[in-house]
Amino acid sequence: MALLETTHVTKRFGGLQAVGQMDFALEQGRIVSIIGPNGAGKTTFFNTLTGIYKPEEGHITFDGHPLVGKRSDQITTLGIARTFQNIRLFGSMTVIENIMVGMFPRLKQSMVDALLRSKRFKEEEAHAHDRAVELMAFVGLKGVGDELAHNLPYGGQRRVEIARALASNPKLLLLDEPTAGMNPRETDDAVQLFRRVRDELGVTILLIEHSMRVVMDISERVTVMDYGLKIAEGLPAEISNDTRVVEAYLGRGAAALEDETAELASNGGPV
Repeated sequence: MALLETTHVTKRFGGLQAVGQMDFALEQGRIVSIIGPNGAGKTTFFNTLTGIYKPEEGHITFDGHPLVGKRSDQITTLGIARTFQNIRLFGSMTVIENIMVGMFPRLKQSMVDALLRSKRFKEEEAHAHDRAVELMAFVGLKGVGDELAHNLPYGGQRRVEIARALASNPKLLLLDEPTAGMNPRETDDAVQLFRRVRDELGVTILLIEHSMRVVMDISERVTVMDYGLKIAEGLPAEISNDTRVVEAYLGRGAAALEDETAELASNGGPV
């Protein structure tokens, strides 16, 4: 049974259909990518999965639980965590404090516990701190816990975001353009980190990504969206040779030129 499954999910903004009749299934333990040109509806689809938007139509099921109508914090508690296109750290807080924020849905302390600094409050705070230190080391940020988050380089801030998401102990991690703005070295390191998240922590990963090098390197399956619709789905090699995908990214003229070039090459003509 799929860990995550959507059926006919549709989200509209006025007369604009941002996501239309989206059917999608994700098996546990996979690393899967969603790609498509700008404005294809990828992030809107993520937002329907995490309770930011409520779809007008369709069903979303995660680990046997229906998600439509649930708040974002309730969905996080069920086991879905995410990062965003634009870094959303608390810049005036330290790295370790940012990561500890991610554990909030799992804490059992009450407001009274916090105000009175009860035994349960102190125990949970100590556990959260220790777990944050472990996650810093896991993502490659050992020793920077007391640094303000906004003082870290761009790649480091991305890692803080991932650590904060992992702090909620998710079963599924949604990454929205996680390598955007990274240099090639940072990108390679990030890809290795994503693999470790899946292999060592057992977290399923669904990512939106524009770098086709990253997509082809890490994805076990790829789903392609265009104008809010799913236009293709399959293995990375299949997707890279799909005419509909070429059209979506480069236009019909480019796709026709690619077909003509391939035909000439197969006939021994000039290319």
